[in-house]
Amino acid sequence: MGAAIPPGTHLGHYEIKSQLGAGGMGEVYLARDIVLGRTVALKVLPADVASDKQGMQRFVREAKAASALNHPNILTIFEIGQTDSTHFIATEFIEGETLRQRMTASRMKLSEVLSVAIQTADALSAAHEAGIIHRDIKPENIMVRRRDGYVKVLDFGIAKLIEQQPIVIDREAATLFKTEEGVMIGTPLYMSPEQARSLEVNAQTDIWSLGVVIYEMIAGGLPFEGKTASEILASILNEKELPPLARFARDVPIELERIVEKMIRKDREERYQTAKDLLLDLKNLKHRLEFEAELERSKPPEASSSDAAVKRNSKQMAATAPAPPGNGAAQTVPDVDSLLSRITRHRRGVIIALATLVIAAAGLVYLFYFAKSASAIDSIAVLPLVNASNDPNTEYLSDGITESIISNLSQLPQLHVMARSTVFRFKGQTVDAQEVGRKLGVRAVMVGRLLQQGDQLIIRAELVNVADGTQLWGAEYNLKFSDALTVQREISREISEKLRLKLTGEEQRRLTGRDTSNAEAYQFYLRGRYYWSKRTTDGIKRAIEQFQQAIDLDPNYALGYVGLADCYLVLEEYAGSPASETVPKARAAVDRALQIDNSLAEAHASSATIYEEQWRWPEAEEEFKLAVKLNSNYATAHHWFSDYLRIERRFDGSLEEAKQAKKLDPLSPIIGINLATTYLLKNDLGSAIEECNRVITELDPGSPLAHDDLGWAYFKQRRYEEATAEFQKAVELSKRASQYLGDLGYCYAVTGKRAEALQILKELEENYAKREAIGLYLADAYAGLGDKDQVFQWLEKDFEQRSGQLPYIVWYFNYDDLRSDPRYRDLVRRMNLAP
Repeated sequence: MGAAIPPGTHLGHYEIKSQLGAGGMGEVYLARDIVLGRTVALKVLPADVASDKQGMQRFVREAKAASALNHPNILTIFEIGQTDSTHFIATEFIEGETLRQRMTASRMKLSEVLSVAIQTADALSAAHEAGIIHRDIKPENIMVRRRDGYVKVLDFGIAKLIEQQPIVIDREAATLFKTEEGVMIGTPLYMSPEQARSLEVNAQTDIWSLGVVIYEMIAGGLPFEGKTASEILASILNEKELPPLARFARDVPIELERIVEKMIRKDREERYQTAKDLLLDLKNLKHRLEFEAELERSKPPEASSSDAAVKRNSKQMAATAPAPPGNGAAQTVPDVDSLLSRITRHRRGVIIALATLVIAAAGLVYLFYFAKSASAIDSIAVLPLVNASNDPNTEYLSDGITESIISNLSQLPQLHVMARSTVFRFKGQTVDAQEVGRKLGVRAVMVGRLLQQGDQLIIRAELVNVADGTQLWGAEYNLKFSDALTVQREISREISEKLRLKLTGEEQRRLTGRDTSNAEAYQFYLRGRYYWSKRTTDGIKRAIEQFQQAIDLDPNYALGYVGLADCYLVLEEYAGSPASETVPKARAAVDRALQIDNSLAEAHASSATIYEEQWRWPEAEEEFKLAVKLNSNYATAHHWFSDYLRIERRFDGSLEEAKQAKKLDPLSPIIGINLATTYLLKNDLGSAIEECNRVITELDPGSPLAHDDLGWAYFKQRRYEEATAEFQKAVELSKRASQYLGDLGYCYAVTGKRAEALQILKELEENYAKREAIGLYLADAYAGLGDKDQVFQWLEKDFEQRSGQLPYIVWYFNYDDLRSDPRYRDLVRRMNLAP
């Protein structure tokens, strides 16, 4: 290793404070992030290793592998960086000691051994299910936090991608994980037989190494030892018998000895097949030992002194026993202590047997109750975190974390999750969780508060059972402002665990693995979604800036690209920007998102909408179906699919998707309006009016779309005066937006108010010149006047611009009298639609 980097040195925006340690793959320093004001650990690759191509490849592998894992017991990666010729990884700093240091200090208690074993097994389980093998589990790579014994697994620098699940590393990097013939990676003392033979490794390799670590924690020594690496490997390969743990620790449970023995079997097919199976056994043992301890503490005083009484009586009996009969030779009197030991073991066996029966019975009762309650908790509403800071600048954070939790939980097909627009109806209100739950028809409601104090965040959250108001789960998080990313992942994971949702490895990855590992990029993403949700011209443009900064910081942030694509998709509608300019940008962004993560339902839904805008109908339908399949909870996908099916004039299917979207997002005004529009197309005018009035009176009195649809319902009923009033209301509420001016102009013209219609057309032409209108809106008004030539002249302008709004003429009510015109049929055909 080279000379240590002196304190005060700057590597990018990190200031070196002191050296923490050094190893074969680099030096570790305590450093200060001068931009975000937090303490970090910097792992620096030495210059001599950096010049070695293979060393550099391993360094990059470490960063990629570790940053892909999101788990509380796995070290969090903040940044992979380089300054001049120095390469480094910035990680969270753990105030604690390595397990090696902890074992050296004193003999570990059994409870402490189990705690470390369980947390490490939990970390490995998450890594294996994400497709990552550690391959170097040892005490030096396990950190124990001083204040609470919390475990962090370090250094996935020699991780190996499981070929069957290539989901976290790109194809080029995946090939680098294959060990060359005859090359061993790992630490000999903890190396499995297959590693020692340079064979392919899998999850059982990490299980072996963890078994050796657990053995060492209990015994104070290793099961396989030697003076040289060769002797150690020979011992690992050839030793037949494992020295029993009972030789080193009298209190070691037989079950723990069985678990460790199974972990360190030479034939890996005889070991635990998954870390999750191991974790279950370790947890069951811990629970059983805690139960036995509680049983012992609760024994009455006379029972606890009975062993001493038995011992006193037995010694007295032995002392007064008559001489044994026989040939005069003295017969050996049984050793009293040995006899008492057997009696005590028998009593202990009876107690354990009884305890086991009690545990089993309790377990059955628990499982029966929880199976019943867990099956009931199949739906959830995550209410917006209350911004207790009362700082408008923190609003994006409380909203964004809430939205991230909703998005994560919606990935779980077993759980019905209320959509963002529904739960955000309760923002700023003092609510009762049970009352809200009953109103939304869900079984559980999450409520919480967020408080920012300087660079600290305090988040409190709880999950309430709507049936009886009891708390299913609760937690408080006190962390740095920059660690908001970790919180939403942890809350999502803990809720899924509390509800006992059985997740596949892919579902677990989608639950917490969709976000960036770059905290700053995540902040920009949250701001982007905050502005995007405002659905204003200014909001959309500000959102584009935020999403762009997010992906600049993390070029592999798939959701950041989806956000960017969604902004470009609505620019034509909200800002009048030509689709010929915005759609190619949206396409490029969503293609990049899908290249990074092809399992994102959001990306496929956006891709489908882009195909729709490009008039590529089969591809659009295929993408919509895939989005719904990937995430059946994604209300927006059902909503947009319904819109697509209207263009295909498949109104029954459109109604079915609209109803499903409303079920997932019952308080969304736009989804309610979409359902009303579909009722209109099916001539169910009563239902359309009812839905419009629901939106106006209960959800959004200021919705121009709701008043516009209500106007069409009245118009179709020939209630022209009421229809005109609703169209005027839509124009007023939208601040005279062009799309509503077109409908009002049509109504004026059809009802004989020609002068008013012409005045509307003049205003629309001015808007078109300012690029605040598209030709379709002028064509709407001309259709009311019966001027077909002007209608098709303006529609042709939109065709030339490849307007994404143009296909709506196949169901727009304004064009009912034009569909027999050959020009209409030709235009529809050129948009690849059936007339």
